[in-house]
Amino acid sequence: MTIVEVVLLSAADGALRFRTVSDRLPAGVHPDDLALHLSGLTLCTPGATLHSTSWRFASESVVLTYAALPDPTPTTTAPLSPDRMVTGRAALAPSPPDVDTDAVAAHAARHLALLTVTDPVVAAAASAQPDLWDLLTKLPTGLAGALR
Repeated sequence: MTIVEVVLLSAADGALRFRTVSDRLPAGVHPDDLALHLSGLTLCTPGATLHSTSWRFASESVVLTYAALPDPTPTTTAPLSPDRMVTGRAALAPSPPDVDTDAVAAHAARHLALLTVTDPVVAAAASAQPDLWDLLTKLPTGLAGALR
């Protein structure tokens, strides 16, 4: 089974916040389409961004994770811990045994921070949400594992 998970990012009181939504991917549906639906974003949302950031195996399923912003309904959100990360146990065992939501959200946010300097489409979208993107661009833009 494949699960599509969306990390929705928002800003409140000068800090990044997040919440996640997920659902099973129905047969014949593209993961991008389900992620867009789950995000609640539309073409009319200024600066709307949806980007695939990672995948993992969990509970007999493959979980495809997307980052999305701005969160259209940032009600029940948690503070983002930008330095949170998990790693595999060995060079030939790359998947961490457990991946918590905080680590997934931090990875997604750092991924978007990197895209602001490497992807002109994301950089253009960022200009429409400066309060949120200003917080994101303060995150380290190193590749996975470069934070240690």
